[in-house]
Amino acid sequence: MLRRRPRKPKTKQELARIGEDHAARYLRSRGYRILERNFRARSAEVDIIAGHKDTLVFIEVKARSSNEFGEPREAVTGWKQRRIVNAARAYSAQRGAEERSIRFDVVEVFLTPEGRVRKVAVIPDAFHAA
Repeated sequence: MLRRRPRKPKTKQELARIGEDHAARYLRSRGYRILERNFRARSAEVDIIAGHKDTLVFIEVKARSSNEFGEPREAVTGWKQRRIVNAARAYSAQRGAEERSIRFDVVEVFLTPEGRVRKVAVIPDAFHAA
């Protein structure tokens, strides 16, 4: 019987979707309740918004199939953090959750070149709103 070799993700968007899907499953297995995915506010986006214990968590997912350009967490620059914080403020205002405790996590998804998960790492409280 011939075994089909998994194909390599073709685009950055496909790699991002694979990473986000794996991150969401991993977070659920760790007690996070996924509230929303790919929330957009103006020009900002939050990959995953979840509830964890009594905290509203805004999560940026970074998937990489190599460390050629550094660790995934390094891609969450100050500029990106400000955009996530702005989207979090918009989400909180729209949902009446301004009084709720919030946190910003980063999830790193390390993939093989074929798109299989090697490792998932959650960095809780990765940055703070300025």
